Amino acid sequence: MSNGSNVTTVGAVTQPWRARLAPGVLLGTIGVIGFSFSLPATRLALRDLDPWVVAFGRALVAAALAALVLRATRAPRPTPAQWRALAIVAAGVVVGFPLLTSLALQIVVGLAPAATAVMAVLRAGERPSGAFCAASAAGTLAVLVFAFVSGAGSLRVTDVELLLAVVLVGLGYAEGGALARDLGGTRTICWALVLSAPLLVPVVAVRLAQTGFHVHADSAFGFAYVAGVSMFAAFFAWYAGLARGGVARIGQIQLVQAPLTLLWAGLFLGERVTAG
Repeated sequence: MSNGSNVTTVGAVTQPWRARLAPGVLLGTIGVIGFSFSLPATRLALRDLDPWVVAFGRALVAAALAALVLRATRAPRPTPAQWRALAIVAAGVVVGFPLLTSLALQIVVGLAPAATAVMAVLRAGERPSGAFCAASAAGTLAVLVFAFVSGAGSLRVTDVELLLAVVLVGLGYAEGGALARDLGGTRTICWALVLSAPLLVPVVAVRLAQTGFHVHADSAFGFAYVAGVSMFAAFFAWYAGLARGGVARIGQIQLVQAPLTLLWAGLFLGERVTAG
């Protein structure tokens, strides 16, 4: 929590927020680097796999890993209030976001910092400065201009889908970052994944029965990455960074995610990256 002297209290540890910002930035950057290969990895996975299997299957694999981590660390069960917050995290980043990865993901990634900052105010009780808000708005505007120009004058996606994706991502990140102040980044994503498992199992089972699971090496690698890194390990660093440096501040690191994704797409998928 925060008080009037710009001191942040996490459990029994009290430090000025500036002292916590540097490790928060480092952890947040590690998380974003992990997330940035998600789109290319998803493209690889979709070469052989059904989109629903990729979307929910990766979360189900991550949930199994999360259960092992929670058991190995003997993590205490969350409180009722924490379960409610975890349900929001699960809806945003475990269920909602994977389903929308094929719908204007580049735009969603670019707008996620602004959405995260808004949710940090609404859900985490943070109060960013005016200068911070102006800088965030400038970054968001740059993303929108790029999307508009590269899309030949249109965003090429329905407003409802775009709005839903941005809200879910921002809500899941902000709620998880706030919850990580108490649970820690690792337990936050692990409990959210475990909570989602009962919903994921029947969907994946039905789709696998209909489509099968015959994959080549590149698709297997893509699926393994989005399951083990994008949906699991990267969140350890990301939520820990949000908890340490502030949800709104660290959330702005996401602005570099889209350029990194374009870089990986060019290097590993052979896609041509142009200015428009």
